[in-house]
Amino acid sequence: MAVTSSEGRPAARPRKARGEGQWALGHREPLNPNERTKKDDNPLNVRARIENIYAHRGFDSIDPQDLRGRFRWWGLYTQRKPGIDGGRTAVLEPHELDDEYFMLRVRVDGGALDLDQLRTIAGISQEFARDTADITDRQNIQLHWIRVEDMPEIWRRLEAVGLETTEACGDCPRVVLGSPVAGISADEKLDATPAIDAIVKRFVGDPQFSNLPRKFKSSISWLADMPYEVNDISFLGVDHPEYGPGFDLWVGGGLSTNPMLAQRLGVWVPLDEVPEVWAGVVSIFRDYGYRRLRHRARLKFLVADWGVERFREVLEKEYLGRTLLDGPAPRLPEKPIDHIGVHQQADGRFYVGAAPVVGRTSGTQLAQLADLVEGHGSGRVRLTPYQKLLVLDVAQERVDSLVAALRGIGLEANPSTWRRGTMACTGIEFCKLAIVETKRRGEELVARLEERLGEMDADISIHINGCPNACARTQTADIGLKGQIVMGPDGTQVEGFQVHLGGGLGMAEGQKAGFGRKLRGLKTTADELPEYVERLARRYLDSRTEGEAFASWVMRVEEEALR
Repeated sequence: MAVTSSEGRPAARPRKARGEGQWALGHREPLNPNERTKKDDNPLNVRARIENIYAHRGFDSIDPQDLRGRFRWWGLYTQRKPGIDGGRTAVLEPHELDDEYFMLRVRVDGGALDLDQLRTIAGISQEFARDTADITDRQNIQLHWIRVEDMPEIWRRLEAVGLETTEACGDCPRVVLGSPVAGISADEKLDATPAIDAIVKRFVGDPQFSNLPRKFKSSISWLADMPYEVNDISFLGVDHPEYGPGFDLWVGGGLSTNPMLAQRLGVWVPLDEVPEVWAGVVSIFRDYGYRRLRHRARLKFLVADWGVERFREVLEKEYLGRTLLDGPAPRLPEKPIDHIGVHQQADGRFYVGAAPVVGRTSGTQLAQLADLVEGHGSGRVRLTPYQKLLVLDVAQERVDSLVAALRGIGLEANPSTWRRGTMACTGIEFCKLAIVETKRRGEELVARLEERLGEMDADISIHINGCPNACARTQTADIGLKGQIVMGPDGTQVEGFQVHLGGGLGMAEGQKAGFGRKLRGLKTTADELPEYVERLARRYLDSRTEGEAFASWVMRVEEEALR
């Protein structure tokens, strides 16, 4: 018998809830072009086509699904075609933006490089990448102007020294961030390097994790020298009152256009269990992550919807088969750690942290760096998640000489506040998503501020991003600059930035993470940016209270003071 309503009409059938593409709930059919591409062929398979077909037949032979999809799993993105202004970024088709060259991302898990690796990257940059190289805020090295014809030889050279580009991009586990002073810090109780090495060896390039809903970002460090609150998963060192040193687990962080901070799961994980727990969290993301809409396909949305209690329950019951130990929150340092300058290691030797400008370097500079490092008795360099680098294992009597030699090649171990605290993403020079120039603007900004406010006795971080995607962590800077087209003084459209103020992460005792203030209509043209930042910094210096940080000042003052 048909069911009728009180008015005698047939009752409407209950509407079936729309699936979000979660595999664990039976929603296996691809729901967008990206998911179809991954289902049609595992992206890891594209390397064989690159080596056997595309490298011989050239750019025009590349299948579009490989070019704008699967190539990313091997660290390759097409560059932006020169001469296309930012106002056309969102209106042109992908093939209209593509240049016939690639950005190549070399993954440097834990940020660790030996001299053979450093020299190999330098040589590839000089021979195949027009001497380009950028240190990213994910501890990678990015090269530009790469031709597909050269990729087999580039891979041969990288892999001969233990480097890879496998899953440096794509919907898979990206580079694993690690402390640049792991294994040498006098403040470290547990070296996380074995866990990072185990994860990379066991899981990077493994087909079981090569088709995730979106990218997956990881961080493992005893010290709070990683931006642990903005990763999909982070392990941060903590002392358990009964079991000793281990790691506190955080999940669900990420920025971009819908920023969220990671949340503590409240568990204590011993070092030897970190890879297993990491794999469990990745598996949850793979199986329960939202695949229907790309903009909701990050782990942070699942964590926000579930909450940490349910997330922990699913992790323990469905993936680990055991209960994790409850654990205390980690203790943070008195001040944020960036490792710039000269610091003593646990073994009595020293490490020296130096800053390029906004991460921009070159193959020539990296080759010079390798020679300096070797000449000062060291064999190891580390990259930081702040676009900086460290030289390890320096004898005390060689420190001053190294600092001077680094300055001679453009790397500063005693940088100004402005060089030390400024980062910039790739920007419109090479990135197809960008709207404005970033690296050159960052260099100009640092130079202007060093000239006008070079002796300022305060720390202010400036993060410059070419689009809303926050690759340079725009929302977590004292001054975050999001590129967009704005109206210039003469009424024409020009490059500019929306301004975020007073953001930050919980990197030290007493600091509270947050995304700061985004004042309505607070924008600046790119040309007026140096003047605006100088004006803002002078107002802060004039009206701050004793010991007041810039972010605290921003939250306290009237809006007019920030314009």
